[in-house]
Formats: sequence, structure tokens, C-alpha cells
Amino acid sequence: MSEPSDHVARIKRDWARERPDLDVGPQGVIGRLHRLAAHLTEQLCVVYRRYGLGEGEFDVLATLRRAGPPFERAPGELAAFTMVTTGAMTKRIDRLERDGLVTRRPSEHDGRGRVVALTPAGKDLIDRAFTDHIRNEHRLLGDLTTEEAAQLETLLAAWLTRVEAPLRTDA
Repeated sequence: MSEPSDHVARIKRDWARERPDLDVGPQGVIGRLHRLAAHLTEQLCVVYRRYGLGEGEFDVLATLRRAGPPFERAPGELAAFTMVTTGAMTKRIDRLERDGLVTRRPSEHDGRGRVVALTPAGKDLIDRAFTDHIRNEHRLLGDLTTEEAAQLETLLAAWLTRVEAPLRTDA
């Protein structure tokens, strides 16, 4: 198999020439994942924008939708599921509420708590957006064979599990 000649390969060659004392091998994986993530994020956001959503708003609506009926969660749960601060979550919820896609109400179980729920319009929007999102993800993986996609998923799942394991034990 010939040596790749993508952007990351050129960077690795330059560093290997300039710093032969360092093993720049990890750049082959990390650099490519970083660049690929940027490309993928932009392509995913095209679909979100089509529905008037940013990546964060899509994430909140999707988290509520996959919760199942009655399609609601506490703001703290939403922040944990989407891995953002509660302040960032509040801004997202404010915008979604303003647009009529979610509602907020007091929790029945915690007098100080709140619950965020999808409105019918929010459920309709996320169902349509998610359908297009999945179609887009299939398109984005279209350059890989089924076997390559499965191998990549297995490798990434194993790596992510190891990376996130210390986070779970620290919690």
C-alpha cells in the first residue's frame, strides 16, 4: 500500500524532517480525525440549518425526542446528555422555547426543579430533521464499504470507551 499524500501526510513529513528526534506517528490518526471531524461537522450543520437549527439546538431536540413519551427531561439531564454547561443549556432552551419547540414547567417531583418538554411542533421538526440527518450520515459514509464502516465503528468505539472510562469513574 502506498503512503497517503493527504494534508496530514505532508505535515507529518515536514515534522519528521524538522524534528527527526520525535515520533510524529500519532499525527496520522489524531490529525486525520481532527480534520475529518471538522469536515463532518460542517456537512451535518448543513442539514440542521435547513431546519433553522444550530448543532446545539438539534442536539437538545434529539435528546428530548429519544427520551420517549412524554419527551421531556430536566435541564440538568439535558446538559449531561449533551455535554455542555448548564449556562449553555439555558441559552439553547431559551431559543427553542421562544421558537415554540419546547416548553418549561415546574417539576412535579422537585419544587425547585424544572422540566423541558417537546411541543408538538418541536416533535414534528425533530422527526423531519432527524430523517434528513440520518440520510446525510448515510451519504457521508458512502465512500466507505460496509466492512470499512463496521471496522471503523469498532475501532472508534473501543478507543472512546477507554478514553471515557476515567470520566465515568471520576463522576
